[in-house]
Amino acid sequence: MKLLITLCCVLGFSLHSYTQQDAPSPILFIYDASGSMWAQMDGQTKKDIASKVLSTTVNNLPSNQNIGLIAYGHRKKGDCDDIEFLIDLKNSTKKNVVNTVKNMNALGKTPLARSAALAINSLKESKTKATIILITDGIESCDGNICAIVSEAKSDGIDFKLHIVGFGLKDGDTEQLKCAAQAGDGNYYDASNASGLNEGLTEATSQTVDEPDGNFSIYASKNNEAVDAWIRAKRIGEKRDIDGARTYRDTGWVYLPPGKYTIEIKPLEGSDIPSRSITVEMKEGDIKHENISFDGGKLEVSATNNSEGWDATVKLYDISTGKVVSTTRTYGKSKILEVPAGQYRVAYQALVLKGLNVSYEYESVEVISNNTTSLNHDFESGIAMIGVQTASGELIDATVNFHDISTGKNITAARTYTSANNNPRQFLLNPGTYTIKLRTLGVHKGNSKTFTVEVKKGETITKIITF
Repeated sequence: MKLLITLCCVLGFSLHSYTQQDAPSPILFIYDASGSMWAQMDGQTKKDIASKVLSTTVNNLPSNQNIGLIAYGHRKKGDCDDIEFLIDLKNSTKKNVVNTVKNMNALGKTPLARSAALAINSLKESKTKATIILITDGIESCDGNICAIVSEAKSDGIDFKLHIVGFGLKDGDTEQLKCAAQAGDGNYYDASNASGLNEGLTEATSQTVDEPDGNFSIYASKNNEAVDAWIRAKRIGEKRDIDGARTYRDTGWVYLPPGKYTIEIKPLEGSDIPSRSITVEMKEGDIKHENISFDGGKLEVSATNNSEGWDATVKLYDISTGKVVSTTRTYGKSKILEVPAGQYRVAYQALVLKGLNVSYEYESVEVISNNTTSLNHDFESGIAMIGVQTASGELIDATVNFHDISTGKNITAARTYTSANNNPRQFLLNPGTYTIKLRTLGVHKGNSKTFTVEVKKGETITKIITF
């Protein structure tokens, strides 16, 4: 069986709602009451789950929504004609549908084609257009071809939209159902649990025969396999979503009036690949499609200092949006980041090391699908050992401030204290010339000295100041 998701709640989409003066076309549910609905799922029967979810869906419909109901398999075992039109399309009382489904038994077969034919013929006879939503937990069991029935009805000009919600079906069982939904200008929704059923039914009831047909479609994939993804569209410069859909590992459609839009495509399964955004301009009469690939590449990043492994943070920025796509810390080793293929700005920030060159950016690094790109940045450093003592060798507590001699910028500061562990104090710095301002503390406070030191790559310079 297949369900719709309440896009307003789950996605925040602002979908079309009808006023009392603008009554929507009726919705006709075809409900599965075959014997297989007694099967267990998450500690409940499919029958109980479907009843609760359908009741919730119906209660969330507009107050002026007319709702009809057809059921199959609810009275007899083994009877392919056990199909009944239980509630007429003129029904406007939600309670009628809720109570009928709640009290329904589940006994028989799954005559999908005959049930669809009954629903479609009723529209033809009454000259009514409607949204038909078929819920089934199984495939056709009465030798019918629902796809052919729906295709023929569309050729005859009968005005309807057919959505099908498959509840707990295997991938190999959905081909004919997808064919029928496509022929009926609707969608097939795959529901593997109660949540999926709720999502499917909610979305199906929002994509009615009154809604304009989609004019922009997205097919999302990763490593040549379809990906289930959300599609969210909003006008450029606005925060409100104009429309949205879910691909269900197939093609998802949205309707975009003329204008410019930002469309976000977010994968929903088994991937740490972030969402992608595209921009599109729609003109009157346009019908457009985009294939979105989430094929990832790997970026192996590492940092060194004087050619030895070093700890640093690394951030990847999307060049087009400026947003951080991924971040890591090297801890002196190489780290692998999986990201969508594309161009990135990569920013390194060395840890512990001080100076004017403790950060570095690669303006454009290409990550290629299904490939690993290696990137390293080598920082440079030397060591300055600064000690303070009396002429007799007594250690003096003092503040030590380093300033870059060319810019005057304060680079780092620390205290020597009176412990041999810190006096002389070690400073790990970029190579360069520094002005050091030293001021004594404690019993020897009041003394100061300013001097310069040159720090060279890979070398240690020791300076002991005596007062």
